[in-house]
Amino acid sequence: MSTATPPLFHISGTGRALPGDAVSNAELGRAFGISESWIDVFVGTRTRHFGRDLASGKVTHTLTDLCAEAADRALAAAGTAPADVDFLVLSTATPDALLPTTANETADRLGLTLLPTYQLQAGCAGAVQALDLARALLAGGHRTGLVVAGDVTDRFLDTGPDVARLPAQELVNYVLFGDGAAAAVVTADPGPDHTALAVHALLHHFAGLGRPPGQIVGWHGAAAPDPARRMLFEDYRAIEAQVPDLAAQTVAELLAASGWAPQQIGHVLPPQLSGRMTDRIMAGLGLPAASREVSCVRETGNTGNALPLLQLDLLAGRLEPGGRALAAVVESSKWIKAGLALERPATGRTEDRP
Repeated sequence: MSTATPPLFHISGTGRALPGDAVSNAELGRAFGISESWIDVFVGTRTRHFGRDLASGKVTHTLTDLCAEAADRALAAAGTAPADVDFLVLSTATPDALLPTTANETADRLGLTLLPTYQLQAGCAGAVQALDLARALLAGGHRTGLVVAGDVTDRFLDTGPDVARLPAQELVNYVLFGDGAAAAVVTADPGPDHTALAVHALLHHFAGLGRPPGQIVGWHGAAAPDPARRMLFEDYRAIEAQVPDLAAQTVAELLAASGWAPQQIGHVLPPQLSGRMTDRIMAGLGLPAASREVSCVRETGNTGNALPLLQLDLLAGRLEPGGRALAAVVESSKWIKAGLALERPATGRTEDRP
């Protein structure tokens, strides 16, 4: 297959990092005093990973730990040395600290120096926002960059004995999310063997004008928190109502931007809010039934910023030469729709990963 317009940039390697062992719904239910069947029915996610021990509350993995591990794996997959990286962009909603940034801590861990670094404060669309910034940097003359995205929950979920008494709009956060990070090496050129994934369209639009937030994650410093201020809030009814439509809009806009027909799409990476929501979203995208779903939320939980790159990591091992894929992302905090149109060059080779 060929396209009329050249790719915006290329993704030459991806990597992921998930902390510790997978936590099942049964384990999560016992830890928080929540019904396992309620988790199964309400969320539809089977397992997730946490960067802390649920029994003791001890942190086992920081966001920097996970981002550095994922980035190291992406560099290895791309065959790129740290010295060849021209810039680093990291997106997260849950940095280890306000300062120093997790982006700079990650760069230090990887041995990167004398290069521009950026950190984006973002939600589920953050990985695509980071790729959009990377696209601009590559267009401006840089040749190779590193995009990293991830989130951790250890400072936002209180694992005390009263968790089960929380209202549903707060309780859902305890069963919906997991911790993780993922990374991608991006390049201006396709590489000597032309096997890198080509990005032919990138969508990143704020769509929240006049809409109330679908999710709130608050914060406070040393001062006593305002008891009236919501620290965690999930308007799951608004999310259920609006995300499928926004996802369908995203797919339609990506098809228009790339000039591709629906029947040419072999793989689709849908928004990853929960296992149950993924089924609803897939049914409304308007793509042929033959388009294969690339999802991981049922096994990883909602890892926020990491999820689009986790899906890309899966796609990298599945997309055949000449194959095309669409990735759609919807962020509910203040409603952002984002996505990618991707193609494996017909001359490229890929091997399925386990």
